[in-house]
Amino acid sequence: MSDHLTHIDEKGEVRMVDVSAKPDTERVAVAEGFIAMHPETLALIVEGKAAKGDVLACARVAGVMGAKQTSSLIPMCHPLNITKAKVECEPVGAGEREDGRVGIRVTCTCGVTGKTGIEMEALTAASIACLTVYDMCKAVDRGMEIMDVRLLKKDGGKTGLWLREAQA
Repeated sequence: MSDHLTHIDEKGEVRMVDVSAKPDTERVAVAEGFIAMHPETLALIVEGKAAKGDVLACARVAGVMGAKQTSSLIPMCHPLNITKAKVECEPVGAGEREDGRVGIRVTCTCGVTGKTGIEMEALTAASIACLTVYDMCKAVDRGMEIMDVRLLKKDGGKTGLWLREAQA
């Protein structure tokens, strides 16, 4: 783990990191998020009966779009020529999570060949996909909760492979 923040200069001011001298390498990041909801809301989604249409298809597309717009949303992110963006949405039923919650687990994989990482794009994709599920279902379940948005894996660049340790 690094002992300094790369987006803060020697005067303590924020800056975009200069990556011009770094070599292009293949980089991949995987992130996830979970949106918890009432079982009845999950049933509407799975059965394709949500009033606004196919919730999971829309969430997948929104996640990809979110990954492509990350540098417009997060000030110090570099615009990247993303080479891969995949969003998966998996219904999670009763008894499948330790906490007993039901909902949708979103997993996003993003890739790029470039000078800087793609973690923020994967995290943004997971967040936007979860927000889209919320938007499409809020009429029937305003109490949905977005949680567990986190990086699972990053690979490439100077620091190489990083994997989230299994949760105990």
